[in-house]
Amino acid sequence: MQAPSVGGVMLPRGNGESIRLSRGASLTDFAEKIGANPASLVAVMMNLGEMVTATQSVSDETLQLLADEMNYTVQIVSPEEEDRELLESFDLEFGEDEGGEEDLVVRPPVVTVMGHVDHGKTRLLDAIRKTNVIAGEAGGITQHIGAYQVTTEVNEEDRKITFIDTPGHEAFTAMRARGAKSTDIAILVVAANDGVMPQTVEALNHAKAADVPIVVAVNKIDVEGADPTKVRGQLTEYGLVAEEYGGDTMFVDISAKQGLHIDSLLEAVILTADASLDLRANPKQDAQGISIESRLDRGRGAVATVLVQRGTLRVGDTMVVGDAYGRVRAMLDDNGNNVAEAGPSTPVQVLGLTNVPGAGDNFIVVDEDRTARQIAEKRAARERNAAFAKRTRRVSLEDLDKVLKAGEVQQLNLIIKGDASGSVEALESSLLQLDVGEEVDIRVLHRGVGAVTESDIDLAMGSDAIVIGFNVRAAGRAQQMAEREGVDVRYYSVIYQAIEEIEAALKGMLKPEYEEVELGTAEIREVFKSSKLGNIAGVLIRSGEVKRNTKARLLRDGKVIAENLNIEGLRRFKDDVTEIREGFEGGINLGNYNDIKVDDVIATYEMREKPRA
Repeated sequence: MQAPSVGGVMLPRGNGESIRLSRGASLTDFAEKIGANPASLVAVMMNLGEMVTATQSVSDETLQLLADEMNYTVQIVSPEEEDRELLESFDLEFGEDEGGEEDLVVRPPVVTVMGHVDHGKTRLLDAIRKTNVIAGEAGGITQHIGAYQVTTEVNEEDRKITFIDTPGHEAFTAMRARGAKSTDIAILVVAANDGVMPQTVEALNHAKAADVPIVVAVNKIDVEGADPTKVRGQLTEYGLVAEEYGGDTMFVDISAKQGLHIDSLLEAVILTADASLDLRANPKQDAQGISIESRLDRGRGAVATVLVQRGTLRVGDTMVVGDAYGRVRAMLDDNGNNVAEAGPSTPVQVLGLTNVPGAGDNFIVVDEDRTARQIAEKRAARERNAAFAKRTRRVSLEDLDKVLKAGEVQQLNLIIKGDASGSVEALESSLLQLDVGEEVDIRVLHRGVGAVTESDIDLAMGSDAIVIGFNVRAAGRAQQMAEREGVDVRYYSVIYQAIEEIEAALKGMLKPEYEEVELGTAEIREVFKSSKLGNIAGVLIRSGEVKRNTKARLLRDGKVIAENLNIEGLRRFKDDVTEIREGFEGGINLGNYNDIKVDDVIATYEMREKPRA
């Protein structure tokens, strides 16, 4: 069955068949699936009011539109499914322990600390690992995801616990959620003097969504106004019932500042893990896991903190992490010591990757460098296509000229560079969620890890973009180049300062909003006729003040009978004045409008620019 011809070319028409396409596919990919000429699909899209080239990555909506027109059903393959199929093509599988039950050994629980800002998460982590994290942080806020391991004694047996150090501010929601996905247990920190706060509920929802058991640390029991019982009562409303109230959630009262009951908290984590979870993994297989954090080190190149989830990672292994790959040149533990291997639930820093992977990317060990390179390149191509499709603005032929008119659509272009992939990702996510209406669009042209380079400045010059440096500076001649070319480069060390400034910039690009402000009302007591000026109202100012050259409306018996009038003349006795205040009499001339009567009311107002919320 043939579809109507386009440009003389007959197109194959489907019968509702399903076509599988990856996110960011092009019309050429679509054409290959149905055996059509890509150029003819371009013509179809033009008929549908979309201008798309044959090789351009297009959005899911565009693919759906084309499929509906051609009578096909399009199935967009999710990135996770596509990645699984990619690994299967190399006879690899992620997420499964190999071997039988006899190969599995107990592994340490992986724990994330969550809670409201300023409730003491960082100080708790500080107390647990006995190192001063707070001193090196900007504004006392955890800026990066890291990981480390501690040992505690439970029932006269040494047990290890791995902590993923997630940031606590709401700007890091995406990273916090990702941290929870790689987590076995969540510690929810609640201040005994503040109780449950909005971010406490947010963190609780993330933990529940990740389906992980929760241990509640009631912190600051040593401060005035502390009420641990109140916290237990509040959390009962959210489904966390303390064991002493007949529930199954362990609550531990602590003071991170004083170091009180930290051992009890760690014991509660181990007991919760033993009671609720079967934490076992096969240490003999090739290592698999997740990238927790990564950064670019000037001396050592790409440095990635990875959490081994199953298998054992060894120096010399070939691994692929997201779209990065390489042979493990060296591994460092959380104390900076070199290690030769890392088993399940062990966090290590890995050196030797080709580039910086993203926070949350899966890693897998493969037999050959060539296999790792092919997987990484295919992942990079997929990510690139998906990004292009995401950035593509759908513009129809009907509104193309309107979109291109200056001021109709305004866009703020950004280039984000940071010291770590997690921070960059969190900043980008937060900026793209800014809600400043539909008049202004925000677009991240490029994001990356490392210093601001000359190529970043080049890109900014060509696209009128602002460059954001988060905990990084411009390298080499990039700073002079930016100054010479007038490129705006802004540096930040606290993430919500960046968000606030960008939000202010976005609001500044919006068209101003005006609101009507009432100035005063005047009651007409007498009407004077003038051959030169027309009718003049003799008035008594009832409220506020009446100013010359402001707007007015005329009310008669409480109803508006004339809008958008102008106060063109204002007199007191024989003098021209600019304003008359409440309680005084005067004369008002409404210009060419003469239909005024005694007892009418003149209400004056002006339009003032309204500050945006």
